[in-house]
Amino acid sequence: MKKAIYPGTFDPVTNGHMDIIKRATGLFDEVIVAIAVENYKNNLFSLEERLELLEEEVKEYDNVTITSFDGLLMEFAEETGSVAVIRGLRAVSDFEYELQLALMNKKLNKNVETMFLMTDSKYSFISSSIIKQVASLQGSVCGLVPKNVEDALKAKYK
Repeated sequence: MKKAIYPGTFDPVTNGHMDIIKRATGLFDEVIVAIAVENYKNNLFSLEERLELLEEEVKEYDNVTITSFDGLLMEFAEETGSVAVIRGLRAVSDFEYELQLALMNKKLNKNVETMFLMTDSKYSFISSSIIKQVASLQGSVCGLVPKNVEDALKAKYK
């Protein structure tokens, strides 16, 4: 059984993230969407909220598990028996940073591969940071995030 981890902060999860998750389900027997506990970011949503939002969105996928992890991703990969890490790329500008991460992860665990998946071009400009900025100014994020996330953003920024 081939397992892959799709790690991130998912603060909040976007339709770009969901595109990557959906496509990964066809490539692996199990996809573990893993929210980083310690991510050195000032998160809008708590870990529990992010877990809940993601769990609601992946209900239709039998081979997706939502969880969180703390510490090194490669140690988590070892613990879960994962053979790959999935990373989404929106644009060329993402590649340099993602390549550095992939090379460091390979140094830490040579048995885990990194797979880069390009998000659908209609989501290539979306980032969680931009979504939060637009939502904080009461702009519409309809079609850019799942409906439950749109509602949660509206509640945060009333």
